Order: sequence, then C-alpha cells, then structure tokens
Amino acid sequence: MQDLKRMLQDINAEVALTRRYIKRDKLEDAVLAAMRKVPRHEFVGADMRRYAYDNGPLPIGHGQTISQPYIVALMTDLARPTRESRLLEVGTGSGYQTAILAELAAEVYSIEIVPPLAEIAAERLHRLGYKNVHLQTGDGYHGWPEHAPFDAILVTAAAPAVPPPLIEQLAPGGRLVIPVGEPSFGQVLRLLEKGTDGELETHDILPVAFVPLTGGH
Repeated sequence: MQDLKRMLQDINAEVALTRRYIKRDKLEDAVLAAMRKVPRHEFVGADMRRYAYDNGPLPIGHGQTISQPYIVALMTDLARPTRESRLLEVGTGSGYQTAILAELAAEVYSIEIVPPLAEIAAERLHRLGYKNVHLQTGDGYHGWPEHAPFDAILVTAAAPAVPPPLIEQLAPGGRLVIPVGEPSFGQVLRLLEKGTDGELETHDILPVAFVPLTGGH
C-alpha cells in the first residue's frame, strides 16, 4: 500500500530531522513493524480516511485528535514495550496508539475521559481482534491503581505537570512518557525513568503540541 509506505518513509525522515533532540538514528524495528501492521485508516472517520497516512494529526471529534504517526512511533519507542510489559495509556482517543502498544506488549490498560470516544475505540479494537486491551471510561489523571504497577505509562495529552498518581503507579525500572506544559507557553515531550530505588531521572525529549489533559487535576 503506497500510502502506508509513504507514512513509514515520513516517520524515518522525521527521525533524521529530530536526531539532535531524540538522540537516536532510528526507531526500533519492532515499533516500525507495529506501525506497518496497524491500519490507521480504521481509526479515523470516513471523511478523514483520505488523510489517514499523512504524517500529521487529524481531528476525531470532541476537540480531540489522533496524533501524528511520527509522534505515536516515537512515544512507543521511548516506552520500550516488551512481550512481558504491562502498560497504562492515559487518553485512548481513537484507539490507534492503543493498538500500536497492544502489538508490542502483554497487556494494555487504557483510560478515556470522553465517553463517546471510549465507546468508538472499544468497538474498533474489538473488531480488529485485540484481546490484550482493557478499557475504562474515566479520569486518567488518577491512573488505574487497581492494576498498578505498570512497566510503562504513556499519556497522550499535555498536563501542566506530571500527575503524581502516575509516578506512584510506575513500576521500578519503568518509563513514563508524557507531554508537559501549557499550549500558550510551549510543551515538551518528557521521559521519566524510575530507578529500582524509586528515584526518578527526567529527560526532556523535544518540543511538541498536544491537546490538554482534562480531568480532576
């Protein structure tokens, strides 16, 4: 499929353009394989399907977007999911990032605060056969403590600061990937690594633009 091939080429080109920020020459082969496998056009409305493989965000309704493919791939790469990983995603949205993670991890727990989006994502993921995804409608700021700790946590909307409940629910040795900042003052994609002693190491990766995280913070 030419559109999919073009999307993957665009992702690799973006990696080259942002190399000085992300400090890597390429993304993991497993991540690119997941990007190749998951049909992005299944996660957008009929009116957006012609743009599904463009390397840019697209509206999905309710003021939300499906993220740029490069950003989805980069955040997945930063999280380092494995076949043994249990992951938490805050912000199911369209379900696309969820599906990418489900291709790589043992279990994915995903929370969406907008009920109509949660319902549509659940239908899509079920129809596409993802059995290792667990969905909840609610406020992701507080995480999903019943299933913690998580080996990695991805947040797909920007918070003014990293939510403390998510840090608490990150397993020792785990990685938290989150956009941080206010839209009017700039946002940065941040990686937090929790050591086996519980200490946090923080890395600011690159400037980004995300919709704001909503909820009880």
